[in-house]
Formats: sequence, structure tokens, C-alpha cells
Amino acid sequence: MPDVVITEFMDEDAVARLSAKYETHYDPKLVDDRDALAALLPGARALIVRNRTQVRGDLLAAAGSLSCVGRLGVGLDNIDVAACEGRGVTVYPATGANDASVAEYVITAALVLLRGAWLSSAVVAAGEWPRQALIGREVGGRTMGLVGFGGIARETAARAQALGMRVIAHDPFFEAGDPAWGSVSPVELDTVFAEADAVSLHVPLTQGTRHMANADRLAMMKPGSVLINAARGGVVDEEALAAALKADGGLSGAALDVFEEEPLGAAAGARFDGLNVLLTPHIAGVTEESNVRVSGLIAERVLAHLG
Repeated sequence: MPDVVITEFMDEDAVARLSAKYETHYDPKLVDDRDALAALLPGARALIVRNRTQVRGDLLAAAGSLSCVGRLGVGLDNIDVAACEGRGVTVYPATGANDASVAEYVITAALVLLRGAWLSSAVVAAGEWPRQALIGREVGGRTMGLVGFGGIARETAARAQALGMRVIAHDPFFEAGDPAWGSVSPVELDTVFAEADAVSLHVPLTQGTRHMANADRLAMMKPGSVLINAARGGVVDEEALAAALKADGGLSGAALDVFEEEPLGAAAGARFDGLNVLLTPHIAGVTEESNVRVSGLIAERVLAHLG
């Protein structure tokens, strides 16, 4: 039986480092084969996952020798942390290792949505010349609003400010005088939605944040504003978002990298047909570079834990 089980994709060099010291079973398809995964778990001391493997219930019950869980990312909503703690299982997230990739995703999405020119290749290639319709907006001088002000949000703020944007943010876990704010203005949550040209969400999914971006807050948003969610599915009420995008007035576009249902099913995805949206498959935090950093960090932590 393997000492280390890896259920989703991981950088091969990091896998090799684990395999050099411990018997390691690496199969990115395990996430979709619960029976095969359960059969590997009884002797496993370490389990390494991304965001799709649900580390809870029957899976934890099958892993009687489990000592640690490595999360190739930062969100922990797919891991029953309390149950792990109760079993003496340590959970290691890859905190900080993919901050830059998510921040770049957010800034790119804001640029694409506000400028509005880069989704016209098909009509231009077909011989149309819609210059007037594609006159967009610069981000310089506009306001970026951040909901949450952790590491990724701070990286996003730095990049937005470098482009000449004013940045406002809300995070109840930071006092108004905290030096972490720097030149970012702390404001109330509703103020972020009401004043920002681009609102980016940077919060975990909890009972308090579920559907935080609801119909009421989406209705507060400025004409021409955009919403970006590269945090967690469920923070945005997707039905309310689709309705807001169809309405004439405020919100003009959205970028979603995460969804309440993942993978996004065809029925759930149909609500976005014909709307000004950028939809990506939970990939904001994964670049070639961040995959190496995240995988290396988790390999180091698992190796240190197992001794």
C-alpha cells in the first residue's frame, strides 16, 4: 500500500521528490474514481489533493492511517478540516504560492471586460469593422473594489495601482488603522459594490459569504461596472448575476473562474448564453509557474511532516 496518494495533477518533479523517499501513488484520474481511491487509502499516511477531491465522510473513514493532507491550492471548502483535526490529521494549504497567478487573472479580466475589444476576432475576420461599437474604457483613473484583503487581494491591489487605479477594499478582519492597507482605502462592503468599476471577490465560501454577491448588491453596481470571481463558487448568486447582466443599466460584464457546481453543467451554464461573460474552469490560480511553486511547497510540507 502506498504511503502517499495524490489524486489530482501535480508537478512531476515534486512527485519525484516524494517518490524518492516514500512509496507514492500518483494518478490524476483518482478524483473521479472513488472506489479506486478508497482501496488505496487504508495504509496511506499522506493524501494530496486539489479542489475537486472531497476529503470528508467515507473518504476519511477509509483512511485510517492518514496523518496529513496536502492541498494544492489555498481554499479548504473541499476538506472537512474539523473532522481532520478530530482525527489528528494535519491539513497543509499552499498559502501564498499561487497569489501572483490569481492576481494576474483578475487584472486581465478587468482589462478585457472594461476595454471590450478582444472578443471580436470572428466578426473582424468575417469582414465587419465595428470600431465604434468596440470603443472601450481605460482602467487608469477607475476604481478597483476588493472584497477580502488577504494575500491575493493585496497582490491584485498592487497591480491595479500600478495601472493607475484607485483601490478600495472591505475586510472585517483588518482594523482601519492596520498598516497592511497601505494606500488602499478600507470601506464598508456595500460601498465596494456601489463605487467600484471592477469588483473582485477574495473570500472563502462560508455561511456568511454564500451569495454575498446577491441581487441587491449587484443592483448597487455602477453603470458599466464588472464583477470578477476567482475565489469560490457560491459566493456569487449565479442566477441573480445572469439576471443583472440581462437588465438594462448597471453591471455590464463578469468573469467567473469558479461556480456553485463544478464542473459547470450544461443546464447551469445555459443561463449565461449570450451574456458578456468570461467563463474559465477554476484555472485562475494555475499557471506553469504556480503549479511548480504550489507542488514544491506541498511536497516539502508533506516530506517534513512524515519525517
